[in-house]
Amino acid sequence: MQVCSSCKQSQPEINRFCIYCGQQLGATADACLPRRPSASPRDDLNLSVLYGMVVVLILALLFPPWETPPDQPPEFLGLHFILSPPAPEAVVSRMLLTIELVTIGIAGMYGAFLFRNKPRR
Repeated sequence: MQVCSSCKQSQPEINRFCIYCGQQLGATADACLPRRPSASPRDDLNLSVLYGMVVVLILALLFPPWETPPDQPPEFLGLHFILSPPAPEAVVSRMLLTIELVTIGIAGMYGAFLFRNKPRR
């Protein structure tokens, strides 16, 4: 058994930190004081990825996914309407548009985090 130098509680030998006060065991009294986090530079999100996400979101709103009219068999037209526009009875698919916008938003935020500007140490 070992004794915590901060709270004087008995601890098993396997513990590296005191289960009562959280201080490191087996260190001097100075080392048992809570450490302040060092002032390290922040990780910043990659703004170019975020700007790209905004552009793709705007394009997704300008060119929404279309669904065929109800009397035709279901078919996803996607960007096919650029070459030949959908039938006048075709409607914008709100569900597919929502899925598309959410997917773009999540992918953009993940990409901005993944390719964030990390500080040099």
